[in-house]
Amino acid sequence: MADASFKDAPKKPSPDGLDRPDGAGAQDSDDWSWAGPGLRQGRLRVRTLIAQRWLTVAGQSVTVLLCGLVLDRQIPYALCFSLIALSAWLNVLIGLASTGQRLARDVEATAQIAFDILQLSGMLYLTGGVYNPFSLLLIAPVTLAAATLPARYALGLGVLAVIATIVLAFVYMPLPVAVGVPPPRPEASLLTGIVAARILGIVVTGLYAWQAATESARMELALNVTETVLAREQRLSALGALAAAAAHELGTPLATISVVAREMARGAPDEQTREDAELLIGQAARCREILQRLTEMPEAQDAVHERMSLTQLVHEIIEPHMIHGVRVEAVVNGPSGESAPDVWRRAEVIHALTSIVENAVDFARSEVIVIARFDPRSILIEVRDDGPGFSPEVLAKLGEPYVTSRPGAEGSRTGHIGMGLGFFIAKTLLERTGAAVDFRNGRRGGAVVAARWPRPAMEAPGFIGV
Repeated sequence: MADASFKDAPKKPSPDGLDRPDGAGAQDSDDWSWAGPGLRQGRLRVRTLIAQRWLTVAGQSVTVLLCGLVLDRQIPYALCFSLIALSAWLNVLIGLASTGQRLARDVEATAQIAFDILQLSGMLYLTGGVYNPFSLLLIAPVTLAAATLPARYALGLGVLAVIATIVLAFVYMPLPVAVGVPPPRPEASLLTGIVAARILGIVVTGLYAWQAATESARMELALNVTETVLAREQRLSALGALAAAAAHELGTPLATISVVAREMARGAPDEQTREDAELLIGQAARCREILQRLTEMPEAQDAVHERMSLTQLVHEIIEPHMIHGVRVEAVVNGPSGESAPDVWRRAEVIHALTSIVENAVDFARSEVIVIARFDPRSILIEVRDDGPGFSPEVLAKLGEPYVTSRPGAEGSRTGHIGMGLGFFIAKTLLERTGAAVDFRNGRRGGAVVAARWPRPAMEAPGFIGV
């Protein structure tokens, strides 16, 4: 059990009812591998880009007027308002050409953000270059790109902003000052510090936004996968209840068919009619047997089958994995003379623990043991294997999404190819049921994953009449 990857390939229901990998058949083939396997970031709406550009137009207009009219600075009004008008004109064209609710394509969003960087650089060129305090605003479009665009586009915009910063350090019009005041002449050391600070701000802020957006999207995807698993289990439970209702409703007409068929067999005028009546009797009996099996399914008798003994639980967990050439055993321990308690049958617990056992089988040398312990205060289930154990790198990150060292299908006993979401999903499911999840390497080698619940959280109280 050297990693934290299990049955984790994200799936979503398709219109035909089949589960397919998330995104299969999608028309968009943009490269989003920077954000993790199968991960898609949210994109920018055209309306968002238009709104932030109108905000920029308003802010630049107010700033130019404030500096020129209130602070009495020598501002090149014609050139400044020409650049501002260029942004407004672009916004009008985009607004007329497309619906604001439409998602902007990556190339389209990149082009618009690049325009914003160049337009702001032009404004800074007219008003002092990097010495203008508003040169800090070059960080804003890079941050937006890092949070919403693929890495190659965000990197390109970051490089464009850095180049603009360097150029503005040497090519610019004098910083606007009051009438009669000579423009300042900064020292070379000050210029170097300003440029370095601007570039560092662009790089650090962009990387921070990219990392935060990536982790947020990964967590969202992993939680969506978890919800999909639970929704599937709920659909299966609903189907069980529907089968029970159908069995109940169909019982009466089948009994009627059987009675009528027997009467037909007794009074059959010829051999062919008698054989047909006996066929009806046999088929009706077969339908009753099928319905009887349906009524015996756990979903059909909630009062009884929503609970199971702790022993039954661990055996149900290991049963799917006893065919892979590894010895898989279950052991139940408790206080002397006390029988194993009944626990609630929970889809979350069964799915999570089954996934953990599957992971152990993949990495075990020859043996996997599932140990269930109970006492008056808690119930503990441990999964142990005799494999190489967790590597230090994996152990330090277990519980986070996309942590895996699972081999490919050809090196896996179960044939499962992991994405690194499995342990995150299993841990999330178990913690939602009140479990404290622990993972470590055993003293004698191998990996150990343990889940401990307060006994009241798992135990199904006894009920009268059963």
